[in-house]
Amino acid sequence: MFPNSELTGLEWLLPITIIALAWSDIMLAALAYRNDVTSTVRARAIVEPITISAAALAWAFISTRDGLIISYVLSMVAALAASIIPFVRSYGIPHGWRPDPSTLWRMARRNVPVAAADAVEWGSRRIDIAVLGLFFAPKVVGIYYVAQNVASLPAKLKTSFDPILGPVIARNLKEHNHAAVAKQVRQVGFWVIGAQLGVALALAIPGEAVMGLVGPTFVAGTAALAFLLAAEVVAAMAAVSEAALIYVARHRNMLISLLMLALEAGLAIVLILGMRRYDLPVMYQATGPAIALMLALGFAAVAKSRLLCGILGARVNGWRWPLVWAAAAGTVVGVLATYLPEWAELLFGIPAILLAFGAVLWTKGFKAEDRELFRMKKADIEELQVPAPGTTGDVIR
Repeated sequence: MFPNSELTGLEWLLPITIIALAWSDIMLAALAYRNDVTSTVRARAIVEPITISAAALAWAFISTRDGLIISYVLSMVAALAASIIPFVRSYGIPHGWRPDPSTLWRMARRNVPVAAADAVEWGSRRIDIAVLGLFFAPKVVGIYYVAQNVASLPAKLKTSFDPILGPVIARNLKEHNHAAVAKQVRQVGFWVIGAQLGVALALAIPGEAVMGLVGPTFVAGTAALAFLLAAEVVAAMAAVSEAALIYVARHRNMLISLLMLALEAGLAIVLILGMRRYDLPVMYQATGPAIALMLALGFAAVAKSRLLCGILGARVNGWRWPLVWAAAAGTVVGVLATYLPEWAELLFGIPAILLAFGAVLWTKGFKAEDRELFRMKKADIEELQVPAPGTTGDVIR
């Protein structure tokens, strides 16, 4: 984690947060199985960020050396508590349970391909940091890390569709309705691409102002931010295709993910060395891993969507040409917003970009079935989410 610096404070405590994170994720997954998505939103989008922000503010007056580390640990513990409470209310406290190693081992072995794909997904957003740590000073890594965290916002949008997408895919596969699976992947793929593209434009066009919120030094990471945001948009189709591939082609999906990770690492090193050979500025060189991530995710998106298309025998690509018109509208508004003072660019420019993009996409890109689903009542959505009997026993994610 710290290849170019020594441990002088509480950094050694950070791995302990893995316990809280894993435990919380498992309980939230169990709640999502019962269509309780509210608990996930509460724990991950409310409790965790509020806790880390409040703790960081308090510790800024106590210890600037270890304040952020302590704040992060506290946020993980708070998210764990916010997961335990609804989990116990829903499932109760276990009684008479004892470990069954053979059953646990069979479950773990069966789900190795799925776990590996998830690990690669996580690793793809970390290997660029590792490569940077080998070639650049910690200051450069820190600037890139801030850009990476800003760019992670669009990536979180995809997870909001998982509670609907997963059960519907499982039910239709159980009924051998491949056409319905392809339609669902195609539709959700379009939604995810649209949402991530809109947010990416809103953050990339006023990128200097966004990075400047952290500090003047971090404005140098604007180019890296732009490529990282583009990478998240490119990754949308791979992420949605994977939601179906984990049921129908787990091993091949895992192999594509591993190949993507190797491609990202190789391209990052080649790009850094190539730009260094031409004596480009350091922050230009630091965009190499971001460009490598974008290209590697593009490869994964094409490979996984084509694989799923071949298995289902139907088109799964969620691309629609009105996305181009929506992006053009958002870009025009965003460029005009850059002429405003920075505070106005952020306060008015970002909402204006999202509004222009969304208006064009809603009028030109959304079809009748898209609008109909957005008008569905809560009871209709819950009925849509219920998987067919026996479905969850076939594949455990």
